[in-house]
Amino acid sequence: QGQLVESGGGLVQAGGSLRLSCAASGLTFRRFAMGWFRQAPGKAREFVAGISWTGDTTYYLDSVKGRFTISRDNAKNTVYLQMTSLKPEDTAVYYCAARSPGVVLRTEAEYDYWGQGTQVTVSS
Repeated sequence: QGQLVESGGGLVQAGGSLRLSCAASGLTFRRFAMGWFRQAPGKAREFVAGISWTGDTTYYLDSVKGRFTISRDNAKNTVYLQMTSLKPEDTAVYYCAARSPGVVLRTEAEYDYWGQGTQVTVSS
């Protein structure tokens, strides 16, 4: 049974940076595409970033392009989301998700495994 565990969330001032990590276990990580989603209070969960199983293809929500970077380390079964120039509107619970085969899709229903989420709060 696959399991994903996020870490790295917290409280940061606008303009600051955070790096989220998501450690996978119980699944063949290198075969899965990985995604980061977020859900702000009162809003639907949205796709933020995704990376293919090989790591050579990435996708981003338009509003985070140039500020967020997704990466993966298949040797460590871990995916990362480096977030810079954070804005108050980035405040949300951030979730990582895994899907197979390893092609990134932006729809949450296409993902097989989910983490429990980590809170990111950006103060103005």
